[in-house]
Amino acid sequence: QVQPVESGGGLVQAGGSLRLSCVIPRGIFSVSVIAWYRQAPGKERELVARIISGGSTDYADSVKGRFTISRDNAKNTVYLQMNSLKSEDTAAYYCAASPTKGLNYWGQGTQVTVSS
Repeated sequence: QVQPVESGGGLVQAGGSLRLSCVIPRGIFSVSVIAWYRQAPGKERELVARIISGGSTDYADSVKGRFTISRDNAKNTVYLQMNSLKSEDTAAYYCAASPTKGLNYWGQGTQVTVSS
């Protein structure tokens, strides 16, 4: 089964930090665009950040300057470092690997809760 596996979510106070990890099956890791999405209750899923195999990244405006996406090719893992967390960052965070346009493999999600 081709499925990314996320970890690292939890409960944190506003202003704190968390680092999410996403392990991608090795067979698709090197050729994929890897992205983090989030979905808060009652809201649509939104793109948070993504990274391509060459290392280029882009971010949602709401997280620029606070979140950093990176990849460790040796561990076929992508990270999302989240700093200066706000209550509005509370959501289920999902990792998605896209080896080709229109094809996404989704993880099961990890919950991030930021208390104010």
